[in-house]
Amino acid sequence: MTITLDLSAGPLTPRLARLVDLLGDLAEAGEGVVRLAEPAAARTLPGPRPAPVAPDDDDPDALRILAGSRTVRRGGREIALTRIEFDLLVFLAEHPHRVFTRLQLLAAVWGYQHAVARTVDVHVRRLRAKLGVDTPLVTTVHGVGYRLADEARLCIDRLR
Repeated sequence: MTITLDLSAGPLTPRLARLVDLLGDLAEAGEGVVRLAEPAAARTLPGPRPAPVAPDDDDPDALRILAGSRTVRRGGREIALTRIEFDLLVFLAEHPHRVFTRLQLLAAVWGYQHAVARTVDVHVRRLRAKLGVDTPLVTTVHGVGYRLADEARLCIDRLR
């Protein structure tokens, strides 16, 4: 299959940026090849995005996900999350800078797609409320879905 994109028209729309990211992921996984037809297209491709901000050990606003005990902490305080809220947070944290549709999140986090897609909205809203409105963590990409915020300060501790 050949996909041709005209990237010289201006800035990428969120949907086109998502498509370019997915094509790049496929190429990195060895499942395809990205060939640029002209140098102008190469200049408009987005470069690598910065990694999520790794929190300092003394940062009281940093979020720590303790995967082994399935707990989330901010400073010295534990934040109680349901199983789905925890799994949703971990999934987004493990896939920074990727936008997921509601159906993709249902399949990856819930394990099925045969539910009302608004179920995801409810869980994201509850997760945001528990983490605090001042904590930019889950970003809505209007018309597409959700992703981890670029400015999210969190880390996953797999040993605890």
